[in-house]
Amino acid sequence: MTGVATGLLPSVAALAVRTPRGNGAGSAVTFTDDGFLLTNAHVVAGASGGTADFADGTETRFDVVGIDALSDLAVVRVHSPGAPSAPLGDADELRIGQLVVAVGNPMGLAGSVTAGVVSGLGRSLPARDGRRVRIIDNVIQTDAALNPGNSGGALADFTGAVVGVNTAVAGYGLGLAVPINRTTRHIIGELVTSGRVRRAWLGVAGVPVPLPPPIAGRLGQKLGLRVVEVVPGSPAGTAGIYLGDILVTAGGEPVQSVQVLQRLMLGPAIGTDLPVTVLRKNAFVDVVTVPTELS
Repeated sequence: MTGVATGLLPSVAALAVRTPRGNGAGSAVTFTDDGFLLTNAHVVAGASGGTADFADGTETRFDVVGIDALSDLAVVRVHSPGAPSAPLGDADELRIGQLVVAVGNPMGLAGSVTAGVVSGLGRSLPARDGRRVRIIDNVIQTDAALNPGNSGGALADFTGAVVGVNTAVAGYGLGLAVPINRTTRHIIGELVTSGRVRRAWLGVAGVPVPLPPPIAGRLGQKLGLRVVEVVPGSPAGTAGIYLGDILVTAGGEPVQSVQVLQRLMLGPAIGTDLPVTVLRKNAFVDVVTVPTELS
């Protein structure tokens, strides 16, 4: 644990942010050698920049590169790079009970380190961008002590790899972190290159339901997603998906929750054929949808 802390502390900065609503503070972790830092969207929301203070006493201005409120992730870039980059890990490899270390700047106490375990995996956290609401899935729950100011800081595994970005304090001994995984790596990449995240839109809403036992046994899949709304003229409606259909697979991936569809609805899906299999009156029906860009 001391080795992890020693390795991570130089990469984590305390952010001071000024917005029209007032001053704010949080943390950020350096993930490239040329000065890009990862933080929470809610830390820098409404700001174009601020100041970053590092453990070695360096203070520098930063600019906001991109914000994605629907994943609660943001990328900023400091004017004077030099802090070492922290390696990004894969939260999908975490196990409940595994030791983790949180590094951040709670309550203005720069360079604070706390340790705990992964208390839970697969948690969900709602995120909002205006009227749009999205569920951040696979959120990490930890009992490592988190306090205001920790937001945007690093949650690392025992190798020192950053597996999450601390985002919320849900109660005493209950902290939540946005995971670093394949989905969030794509989001981070888009924020760095274009400053925003393009998302696709299917135009369908659903709720998980059990599949009939014979079909569940045959597929090795317990749940599907019953369609409760199809937006008229949407890609789903145009493709021939109807109310009452049960989505079984999309893009060859089993659909057992809304989060599965959300993971598929990132930039590469825009304008690309997405094959969908639905269960309709106990018969499988294959349709091909073409998601459009969510504006």
